[in-house]
Amino acid sequence: MNTWPAPTMPTPVEATVTVPGSKSQTNRALVLAALSSGPSTIANGLDARDTRLMRDGLRVLGVEIEDGAGVWRITPPATFRPDGTIDCGLAGTVMRFLPPLAALADGAVTFDGDEQSYARPMAPLLQALTALGVEVTGDRLPCTLIGRLDLTGGEVVIDASTSSQYVSALLLFGARLESGLDLRHSGGDLPSRPHIAMTVQMLRDRGVEVDDSEVDRWRVGPGPIAPLNVTVEPDLSTAAPFLAAAAITGGHVTVPHWPSVSTQPGHALPGILQQFGAEVSYGADSITVCGTDQIGAVEVDLRDASELTPVVAALAALAQDTSHLHGIGHIRGHETDRLTAIATELEALGAKVHVHRDGLTIHPRLMGGATWRTYADHRMAQAGALLGLVIEDIWLDDVTCTDKTLPEFVQLWTQMLADSRVESAREIGQGEIKQEETEQAVDRE
Repeated sequence: MNTWPAPTMPTPVEATVTVPGSKSQTNRALVLAALSSGPSTIANGLDARDTRLMRDGLRVLGVEIEDGAGVWRITPPATFRPDGTIDCGLAGTVMRFLPPLAALADGAVTFDGDEQSYARPMAPLLQALTALGVEVTGDRLPCTLIGRLDLTGGEVVIDASTSSQYVSALLLFGARLESGLDLRHSGGDLPSRPHIAMTVQMLRDRGVEVDDSEVDRWRVGPGPIAPLNVTVEPDLSTAAPFLAAAAITGGHVTVPHWPSVSTQPGHALPGILQQFGAEVSYGADSITVCGTDQIGAVEVDLRDASELTPVVAALAALAQDTSHLHGIGHIRGHETDRLTAIATELEALGAKVHVHRDGLTIHPRLMGGATWRTYADHRMAQAGALLGLVIEDIWLDDVTCTDKTLPEFVQLWTQMLADSRVESAREIGQGEIKQEETEQAVDRE
């Protein structure tokens, strides 16, 4: 059993927390390095389950990856030559970014994953690859693709309303097609646009021509993808529970190396925390969130930052009034049905939650402890740990699911609280000294 008692914190959280590299940037950098015309290096890449699965999947395709001291060296093969089955685990970026590379391979490639991954949508991507001339068996995991060395590319229309990863997946390999790629989204609202902007920027950084001047259309010019040595930004979404801890305990938490500009969806987090009533300040390369004496209700559209939803929902459950979260209907197809999971677990603690087509309405109530089910979802585990700071007797049924993006989550969380206790004791000690000095001064008078 991997149950974990979420620790409570009776005093304000006061700490500095350094978070690891961005998963989204790491896995895109790995794929682009594998598609490039020469070796590349990646520094500060995230070393977690999702990125290990990506590296292992690329190795199945013949990519050489050397693990150095904090730096990976990636050498692409002349031709992708598959050797084995690619294990996607529960990683959306692996199950969606690697099939286009398999489409360029000399041979058949089979994709499989965790049992929960079989429910995650893939059909629009696989249909797009079929339209480009790839032979595909199956419309979700497990599936098999037979690559072609003569893919010409051209126009493709896709409905990416269930995941922006379909768009990113096709853009990443578009330059390797003989005629490039003219990709259009046709369907419902497109979620997580910042992730697509991240993909486009990383392509341009490597010399690829991408025209995105028309809404929901991307034209990728054919040509080589230049190798590039990169340093990955900290994962801003992973910082969410740590910064939110300051907001709910009235403390302050600093995260170093926070970028002033970023395409990561997590860059929206400070503004959301401010809507809840927290104070946000920036240093030369850091961010600090300070909690105030109240947590206000919010009405927020999370379409572009849906991965923040579990933590935002946890904050909303502690607010003074009803909150409304919009633009997140698509997260039913994430690691789990996150809308149902959030509602179920918050109601088990005592809150009242209404699930609607596009989001959640959260009515705060007096809450008590219970087992918090994580559904093998790292973001759900982080939300449960956050609530545990102020609600006694919350037990996470499986904290190891945080290995997906942050294997050291428990270590960082408990260290943050230990640092806070030290800081609290120091402040109490300084207060006692000042009180004693005051009393001595009065006695002298």
